[in-house]
Amino acid sequence: MPLLDTVRTIETPEGVSIRLRLAGPAPRALAWLIDAFFQIVILFVFQMLLGGLGLFGGLGLGISLIALFLIQWFYPVLFEVYSQGATPGKKALGLAVLQDDGVPVGWSASVVRNLLRTVDFLPMLYAFGLCSMLLNRNFKRLGDIVARTIVVHRDKPRPLQKLPPGPALPLPVWLSSSEQQLIVAFAARVPRLTLDRAQELTQIFHSETGKNDRQHAHATLQADVVSLLGYARHIVGER
Repeated sequence: MPLLDTVRTIETPEGVSIRLRLAGPAPRALAWLIDAFFQIVILFVFQMLLGGLGLFGGLGLGISLIALFLIQWFYPVLFEVYSQGATPGKKALGLAVLQDDGVPVGWSASVVRNLLRTVDFLPMLYAFGLCSMLLNRNFKRLGDIVARTIVVHRDKPRPLQKLPPGPALPLPVWLSSSEQQLIVAFAARVPRLTLDRAQELTQIFHSETGKNDRQHAHATLQADVVSLLGYARHIVGER
């Protein structure tokens, strides 16, 4: 039986291919529960403020209903637009809302996907939304389908790798992002490698990029190691 693959490769409007891990019903449900808790707390604090101001009866009830409406419908929209697609609940679970093409979610899409929660909730407890996510390969509820949005796992940013000190050298040829990442990873490991091992890895890299190192002398190989270190410093932004 094939494993369920939740990784999707999409192409951004800039022509860059990125891999995204889609979020399934379980983490999204947990994020919703966390957000529901925060909404209840906000509403409770607001009710306490109204009580402190002596606003009871019809006026207080009217203000409370307006506050309930705003919290219910605009709490997720504001966070999704202004907090990189993540409400507090989604942020706690490492999730984020994006457009289908991988760009940040906008006002119109966020409003549509959240207004349609009413339909997703029917007949109770998000039954329609759950069925939609289970039947859709991208785990989209009805609001996501209409708004053309997806919910993904947001990977934590990797800390910058420390490189040996030295000059930075501009890349002599164009290299793909994966090749640049290999160079940086190699440079970060050099202090833990012997010279022979570093030269061996350098030979592998040059053979992959079309350079024949078998004819290189020992001194040339050592110079190639130094060059790759310089390229790595340039890739991470040193100048």
